Amino acid sequence: MRRVVSIVGQGVLYAAFAAFVGVFSVWPSYRHLEPDQALLKLSFSHPGDRVGECHKRTPEELAKLPPNMRAPQDCPRERSPVSVELELDGKLIAERVVPPSGLSRDGASTVYARFPVPAGAHRLQVKVDDSVRAPGPTWERAVDVTLAPGRVLVVDIDPEQGGIVIQ
Repeated sequence: MRRVVSIVGQGVLYAAFAAFVGVFSVWPSYRHLEPDQALLKLSFSHPGDRVGECHKRTPEELAKLPPNMRAPQDCPRERSPVSVELELDGKLIAERVVPPSGLSRDGASTVYARFPVPAGAHRLQVKVDDSVRAPGPTWERAVDVTLAPGRVLVVDIDPEQGGIVIQ
């Protein structure tokens, strides 16, 4: 008799747990965006240019170094911060200066930001500067985009694809 009560009680508890999970899997409803909005994402991980130029070591300098440290060039490890400006229809919506990661400031600068925007036609302009040695932006791109409601547009940096990638 005890075994039957135990099995029935266990079944009731499993059913209650399944009902709890079922109810909260559909309620409350989650809305990613408003029905008339699209999403603009700024997402990249990019190492900036080196802060200083590489120095070619002379034979005398190489002779003073231990044999395992005799690299012909001495390059600084530190990288430039990456600055990015994002304009939509002439209005600045994001301006970030992202320092390089790492203890020696020699890693990539990483950005992830989301901007809900009204759906429709827009003029998007992106400026990226990854070098403190050269004045002005390294890359600049302006495009006309038409965003459908619920669409996600991603702005990325890929030097191999020409700099700023909008997809």
